[in-house]
Amino acid sequence: MVIQRWQTVLLFIAAAVMACFTFIPFGIVVTEDYTFTLSGLGFYEEGVPTDGAERMVIHTWYFFMLSITTIVLLLVDIFLFKNLKFQQRVCMVAILFIVADACVGGLLGFCAIEGGHIWWKTSILCPFIALFSAIFAYYRMAQDYSLLRAADRLR
Repeated sequence: MVIQRWQTVLLFIAAAVMACFTFIPFGIVVTEDYTFTLSGLGFYEEGVPTDGAERMVIHTWYFFMLSITTIVLLLVDIFLFKNLKFQQRVCMVAILFIVADACVGGLLGFCAIEGGHIWWKTSILCPFIALFSAIFAYYRMAQDYSLLRAADRLR
């Protein structure tokens, strides 16, 4: 029914890159007393305490759930090829979730721990790669839709 060439690959790339963003640390927050690694599951104190104390962990479940929802939306969107208009709507929602995920990750790095200085790792670029991939997939869906409309006119 639908041509479905590149948008499947692009949506899968976007989902894989967002999975990397969720599970790989993308920043280091340095305070006077602690150094934290920032990932999708929260802030984890780096190193092992020498006095036998437990490592400090600050969970950010809302950020993790937003990231997982984005990944699921992108993966589900791959299989919606039979209804192209609905696939485009879901892709647009996934794009909004990617933007929200990048904003929440940035705000967590800058504002979550008072007095902390953030050092970004290269994995902070993952949402931008996923955003580019999802927008290009949406563009390819629109091209397929116009191609199908042109083919319907010929019948």
